[in-house]
Amino acid sequence: MTAAPPRVVATEAALSLIARLVARHGPLMFHQSGGCCDGSSPMCYPRGELLLGEQDVYLGDIGGQPFHIGAAQYEYWKHTQIIIDAVPGRGGMFSLEGPEGMRFHSRSRLFDEGEWATLVVVRPELARS
Repeated sequence: MTAAPPRVVATEAALSLIARLVARHGPLMFHQSGGCCDGSSPMCYPRGELLLGEQDVYLGDIGGQPFHIGAAQYEYWKHTQIIIDAVPGRGGMFSLEGPEGMRFHSRSRLFDEGEWATLVVVRPELARS
């Protein structure tokens, strides 16, 4: 059986920024809610600072740090692999990367039919097709 592709990955730039933030703040967590303002950007917090609820979906880890997404956003993004990048700019008001002059940014690519079939078989709880 082919391994399921990761639901969330990070670019080298994002991994480098994550490593700097972990060195400064300790364990982190990511959340993408899809709300207004900064809510549609991935937000980075000290781990445990944001209380997760039943509507949050764990997608995987990036740079060894857990990444969650709100259920409504998950429904919109579920057929894609989310790619977290770090780009110059101001991060979200409460996101840890702000003082670095960088911000996390989400991109995505559609899973192909073979990848999607693997995701449905291997991780049916995340497929929700």
